[in-house]
Parts: sequence; C-alpha cells; structure tokens
Amino acid sequence: MNILIKNIKELVQVEEQPRLKVSGKEMSQISSVDNAFLYISNGLIAGFGEMKDMKFFLKSKDIAGVKEIDASGKMVFPSFCDSHTHLVYPQSREIEYIDKIKGLSYEEIARRGGGILNSAQRMNKISENELYDSATERLNEIMEYGTGAVEIKSGYGLSTESELKMLRVIKRLKEDSPLSIKSTFLGAHAIPPEFKKRQTEYVDLVINEMIPEVATEGLADYIDVFCDRGFFTVEDTDRILNAGMKYGLRPKIHANELDYSGGIQVGVKYNALSVDHLEFTGDDEIETLLDSETMPTVLPGAAFFLNMVYSPARKMIDAGLPVAMASDFNPGSSPSGNMQLILSMASILYKFTPEEGLNATTINTAYAMDLSEELGSICMGKKANVFITKPIPNLQFMPYYYGSNKVETVILNGIIQ
Repeated sequence: MNILIKNIKELVQVEEQPRLKVSGKEMSQISSVDNAFLYISNGLIAGFGEMKDMKFFLKSKDIAGVKEIDASGKMVFPSFCDSHTHLVYPQSREIEYIDKIKGLSYEEIARRGGGILNSAQRMNKISENELYDSATERLNEIMEYGTGAVEIKSGYGLSTESELKMLRVIKRLKEDSPLSIKSTFLGAHAIPPEFKKRQTEYVDLVINEMIPEVATEGLADYIDVFCDRGFFTVEDTDRILNAGMKYGLRPKIHANELDYSGGIQVGVKYNALSVDHLEFTGDDEIETLLDSETMPTVLPGAAFFLNMVYSPARKMIDAGLPVAMASDFNPGSSPSGNMQLILSMASILYKFTPEEGLNATTINTAYAMDLSEELGSICMGKKANVFITKPIPNLQFMPYYYGSNKVETVILNGIIQ
C-alpha cells in the first residue's frame, strides 16, 4: 500500500542526511516541516516536504490507489524505539508492589525469593503458547502508544530449558508482529537458588551450555549480563561477554543500577551496543563512555517505580554524550511500556528539553538496537514506522500532557495498523 499523508500540522524529526545517533548539544535540535506532506511507498519513506510542493512531487508518481490521509491539525512523528524491555514474562508481580510500599528494597525482595527469582519459578510452569499470547497483548498495547521497535530480553528462565523457551517465544513474535523486534539473551540475570554460593558454576553453565544452544538455534541478536552489586561481578561479566562474542553476540549490559559496579567499563571494553540503567555514573564512567561507541541508556520507569536515585543524564549530555531512554517494561520494577510516559519523565525527572527527550526515545534508542540506519527519524529510504497524533498544539505538548494517549493512527512498515 502507498500512503499520502497531507496537511500535516508539523512533520517532526525529519532528516535529509541520516545520522546514527545524536550527542551532546545536538540532542536539543529537532528538524521539522510545517504544513507538510509525507509519502510512503512499499513500506518506506518515499518523500516529504511542504504542502506547496506536494503537487510538483506527485507529478512523477503513479498515485493510482494511493491511500490519502488528511492530518489537518495533527502532527506526525517517527515511531518510538524501545531498546530495553523484558515484556515476555509469565505473570505480573503486584504482590511485591505492596512490599515496596511497605519499604522493602529491590535487593531485600530479591533475597526473599521475590523479584527475578519469582518470575523464574513461574516461567518453569508456563507453556510457550501462553507466554506468546500474553506477550502479544503487551506488544499491541505498546504499539497503540506509538512504539514501532522493541528489544526483548530473556532472563526469567535461569535454566537452559526455560531460557530457550523465552527466546523461542521472542522469535515467534519477531515473525508475527508488525513491530521491529530485537532479541537479547540474558541468562545472567540472577543467580538461581540451587546455585547459591556456587555462582561460578552457574556462570560456567551460561557459558558452556546456554550460549552454544542459543547460538545453534539462532535465537538472539545480543547478549546481556546484570553486572551489579549482589548479582554478577565484573569478572563474571567479562567471562560471559567474551564467550558470547565468540558466537557473534554483541553485548548490551545492565550496569550501575545499584552501585558503582564497573559494569560501564566492562561494557565499553567489549564494545557493548549499550549500557543500561546507569543510576550510579560518575566522572570516570562518563570519561570512559566519551571514548566509546556504546550508547548510555537510562531507564526512567525503573528508577521512578523503585524510588531510586536518578541517573545523572543531564550531566552526560552536557559532557557531550548521547543518551537514550527506554521503558524497561517488566513485571517487577517497571510495569509499563508506554514510551509517551518515558518522554514525559525525560523532562520531569531528568530536565531534558522536549527535543532532547524525543531524540533520546527515537534515534538514540534505535542506535541502541543497531537500527538507526532504518528507524528513529523520518528520512528518505527509512522504514515507514510513524504515528499520527490526535490534534495537538506543538511538540512540547507531547511530554507536557502526560497520562493520556496522544496517538491516533499507527503506521508500521508502511501499513496502517
């Protein structure tokens, strides 16, 4: 299907020359076209510009059968890219939410067998079809809020059989969903109870059994480790990443959520695509990231939900770094995949301008999934993943008016959903 969207109040985040990421002061810049049109052909962005130029542009096109959409009073954005989620999970964990209200910390809940270990127990009992059906509902939900690409991690299995189960479900979702999906193997998400005080043996299991099986079935694009206090050490992480890279799995790291863990440094050492969370990030970590190709990724939903210290994301930008912001959609510490809310949190909690927040949730998160050559902005030849808003006054209204869905029409792969 070819689509012509016309009379667009503002076509947001257009690029003549595509960029892989946006860093430092450039994050405050967004290019837009007022009173615009957007032409989509064969699933790709095929043209855009001012309405006064539309007739001239269409002269060279065969527009028979083109679907026309009048977007008067509405804006068009590139779809959000959510580069960190755990949305394949067996069951919600609202009981732990009550524990949090009563003052228990993330680590205290984990020590009681809650958190990741709770989900791992339930993962053993659920079928692939049940997992697939519930995850499909969540994918449809985030799509309605404007997300067009998502990374999904395993990590609630913590055994070879259950980790493979999760990854096979993610593979099915890739095949069936209109969203662009990347898969990450996170066998090193927590230490199973049966390996208590035998952490090295569990790391050996991840390296010698899980990674080869995952690679043999082609189930993952990336490999991840929860490198933090009380979870996996720098030495564990070093071993796991080294093993994964031998099978072509590029790292993405959970780092520095609970303490200065060394996770950022080991991630950069292995050219991780991203290091995520980053609540504890100082001058040394920022300096390390400045000399790298690794995307610092902040997860506002988790810090908000757990009432944790917030990452110094403003300081990172001022130092010249790029910053991405993703949802961390999961049942325990961030039970929402609403990227409109993440955009609002970028401004409210981290003092990002609306322009910085948009770059952090589109082009930079696309980079954190190695998708910025085809997603994250409106540019000729990129995949046509866009959304049309309801009538809204301006870009600033998107983060300002939090709590309601401002998306009216979703287009993914050039198809109206």
